Amino acid sequence: MTSFDDQQTALKEDTENIKCPSCGGNTEFDPASGGLKCPFCSHEIPIEATFDQNVELDFKKAGTDLNHLWKDDVRVFSCGNCGAESVLDANVVADFCSFCGSSHIAVTEHDAGIAPGLVIPFHISKEEAHAKFQDWIKGHFFAPTKLKETYRLNKISGAYLPYWTYDSKTFSHYVVRVGNYYYVTETRTVYEDGKPRTVTEQVRKIRWHQQSGNYRKFFDDVLIKASTTVDAKLLQNVQPFQLAGLTDYKTEYMSGFLAERYSVSLQQGFKKAQDYMEQRIVNGIEGSVAGDIVEVVNVSTDYSDITYKHLLLPLWISSFQFNQKVYQFIVNGQSGKVAGNYPLSFVKIALVSIGVLIVIFIVYLLIQG
Repeated sequence: MTSFDDQQTALKEDTENIKCPSCGGNTEFDPASGGLKCPFCSHEIPIEATFDQNVELDFKKAGTDLNHLWKDDVRVFSCGNCGAESVLDANVVADFCSFCGSSHIAVTEHDAGIAPGLVIPFHISKEEAHAKFQDWIKGHFFAPTKLKETYRLNKISGAYLPYWTYDSKTFSHYVVRVGNYYYVTETRTVYEDGKPRTVTEQVRKIRWHQQSGNYRKFFDDVLIKASTTVDAKLLQNVQPFQLAGLTDYKTEYMSGFLAERYSVSLQQGFKKAQDYMEQRIVNGIEGSVAGDIVEVVNVSTDYSDITYKHLLLPLWISSFQFNQKVYQFIVNGQSGKVAGNYPLSFVKIALVSIGVLIVIFIVYLLIQG
């Protein structure tokens, strides 16, 4: 049976298809220099960052423009365990899933779909990601000691996660219920010590009316995650990505890494974007209508001039199994922020709980004494 180390080496060698002009070895993308580097002779090849593809694409024409589809030099591998699909070079043989660690990997008939136009290259190296994991797991006392001793750090993989961004003009017709405060003078009788007393005070009332109107808003670069394989809470904990670091996608940035094929389609992503837009539209309407209280009754919105971009954002991912359960640990490949799930040691929890109870009991005895 092929060991994990052999599988990792095979995958790494297969993805490194850009040769070193000095020694002929396979080069890797180097986060430190932002270029390609040969691990054998340390020869470096700079990558010129360009920004020609930082353009909005027509949402209605998506999938029909062959210039924006992945080419035949890539193919899709699917994990039979977690369902993740990875886009790799056509010559690659994927031996394990970077998202769950499973070896149940097979080539699928799926085409890679819409190609990315922009990417944030990795800024954090694999060695830095290893160190961050070590610091992270050491800082969690309730993680099992066995996990800290047996975790295979070489299972960490660099993967580009897919995202969509959407632009859209919106025109909304709304109906709102508006309340305005007014005050009236009211006199009432109160009793103090059994004796009646007349009290006059100002009481606030609300006068309601209904009105309608139109509201326009332009949305720019609404970011929607196009992946379902990474734990959403973990991903939220390592955000944000600084989109100012986006550059044109080039195959050189993929050398030694992989890209996840989007599992949220462009159309599904736009529906998620609409949910975000609709809430902002409601907030905008409430803020634009004059009144002490504004309650939105109905909103009907038309979306026009919809455009999109396909982005790849960098993430170091480690999935490990402990007691037959999969846990994920991730590092933002741009900022270095970390987040992860880990099993709890019930023995440690029990010992700490017992210790706390003993301390409480001793304090109680001292107080009683």
